[in-house]
Amino acid sequence: MARSAKKRIAVFTAGFLTLLICFMLVAKQFSVTIPARDAMSAALLLAPYWAFGFGFGEWLRNRLKGRLRHALAPLLLMLAYLFSGHARSSGFLGMSAVILAVSILLQSADGREPGWRDWLALALLGVSVDLRFFDRAWPVAGLSGLPKLLFVDIGLYGYLVLRPIGGIGFDLRPRLADAAIGLREFFFFTPAALALGFSLSFLHFHRTPGDPAVFAAGWLFTLFFVALPEELFFRGLLLNLLERRIGAKRALILTSLLFGLAHFNKRAAYFNWRYVILAAVAGVFYGRAWLARRRLVASSITHATVDTVWSIWLR
Repeated sequence: MARSAKKRIAVFTAGFLTLLICFMLVAKQFSVTIPARDAMSAALLLAPYWAFGFGFGEWLRNRLKGRLRHALAPLLLMLAYLFSGHARSSGFLGMSAVILAVSILLQSADGREPGWRDWLALALLGVSVDLRFFDRAWPVAGLSGLPKLLFVDIGLYGYLVLRPIGGIGFDLRPRLADAAIGLREFFFFTPAALALGFSLSFLHFHRTPGDPAVFAAGWLFTLFFVALPEELFFRGLLLNLLERRIGAKRALILTSLLFGLAHFNKRAAYFNWRYVILAAVAGVFYGRAWLARRRLVASSITHATVDTVWSIWLR
């Protein structure tokens, strides 16, 4: 094995173990107890998520042979659901159907230009997550987001292995520029968010100094379970593909509007128009962060910082 390959594996393994320890500390910080079997199920979904950020997609493309194997391979993700002990036939068949449909659609897509198969595949993933069809698949406090993680894995597999479109920017190897760009866009967004949020009575200031440990734990959880998945879908995939059809500026505006509309059912029984407006404006700055270097970590830093500050001081 080449020295560089060994080094990459060592970095991946050390990083993944560190990540698992950090999430254990996050759970402890928020007094969440997760049974060992469910924790292992979560780790099985986190492993490919983390691995794709270290070149796993290219490794799979070079080793998986045959169209049938390519299409069926992502069904292995369902082992995490079966292992959890909460598996039900409806959940298993439903999630498996989404996985297979996305795999078949993307495997049959042609060329670099996006087509109807791309839009249908993204719609299946987006609707499955946004309408919370499978939120009860893992009925454990703190793990309701695991179906989202499952669909993130299939989205990464689809666009890094089956239909590698390039330019997604899902690279978890840290760069100082990611933090600089991410925090820059956070500070650019802050004045607009405060002015609009308070005028719409969406934001409410809480006079609390905050606990650094709570902020760090909340930020890390938000980064991996909210920001990165949403940035992958809206910036790495949707903005990326739309840009090839309508140009960067129009694609940025359209994806920001769609990002806002995706929050229509957040913290409301029907349509939370205030949330939609604020999220759409935020989407412009998240998109700017991604477009700066085409890296999802940058836009995810902006996204996670906005969400964490909001949840502690302004919700």
